[in-house]
Amino acid sequence: MGLAHDEALLSGVTVVIADEPAVASLDIRGGAPGTRETALLDPTCLVERIDAIVLSGGSVFGLDAPSGVVDWLAAAGRGYRLTAQARPCPIVPAAILFDLDNGGDKDWGDTSPYRALGVEACQAAGRDFALGSAGAGFGALAGSAKGGLGSASLVLENGITVAALFAVNSFGSPVAPDTGRLWAAPFAFPGELNGGGDPRPLPSVTGHGIFAGTKGAGGPGANTTIGIVATDAVLTKAQARRVAIMAQDGLARALRPAHAPVDGDLVFVMATGKMALGEPAALALTGLGAHAADVVARAIGRAVHEARPIAGHTGFSAPRAQE
Repeated sequence: MGLAHDEALLSGVTVVIADEPAVASLDIRGGAPGTRETALLDPTCLVERIDAIVLSGGSVFGLDAPSGVVDWLAAAGRGYRLTAQARPCPIVPAAILFDLDNGGDKDWGDTSPYRALGVEACQAAGRDFALGSAGAGFGALAGSAKGGLGSASLVLENGITVAALFAVNSFGSPVAPDTGRLWAAPFAFPGELNGGGDPRPLPSVTGHGIFAGTKGAGGPGANTTIGIVATDAVLTKAQARRVAIMAQDGLARALRPAHAPVDGDLVFVMATGKMALGEPAALALTGLGAHAADVVARAIGRAVHEARPIAGHTGFSAPRAQE
């Protein structure tokens, strides 16, 4: 995975490059998504595998980022070939979030910086990466808190790994108003969210209202939580789509409200196909999707927990864990 950001711009790009072409699909639940190359992820479409996925800030301008990634991958010989003689065509689905009014300098003239940021993210790709204010989450804002980039993973009892990577720029609040804790806290591993593994019941919103801690007057398309669930399981595109649908529950666990008309919420799923799903397949797939939802909630919680303040936007400060 590779990250790139621009301090003055207060925006950035995240790219996940598959070691080998991976099966992928997605599910979109937000009312204002911004995407590229997502129609081909439908199980009825021709292309079975993708080379990379891009998450970018910049709203529609951020859709330039995958162009840089496509060129970088093609130069490396990666991509789909219709014939042996044809130039490789990298398959790079992408999604964007809206961070154009976060205080950064967006006066870039006739050419946006996102294509160059896409190339930079590819050049920086590796197994280690930063969380919080990094990559596509660099300038993200989550409700009234600083948003960011978060990840989490889990190895299931059958040996399959499921991981999530999310850029959180939500209209909804990640923070429960009555306790000041992250909504994702009950799903976190011990110590993961500074006491977030506290097993007490979920917080209440009684007396606070559904819009407590949100962006309030968030405009259409001004908010998005976008992310990727990755697994080493062998999945078809249809099965990957089902995992994406189930993983959306993680957004609803970690953000309140989620999937709003003013959000562009979506979940990609990519499967590397190294581990057999198991039998019966329907039951194994159900377990994978259920765990994916919990991993997504953890990733969203970590995105906010690890984010640092930028340009006057304060970060989340976890309360002390109660004994």
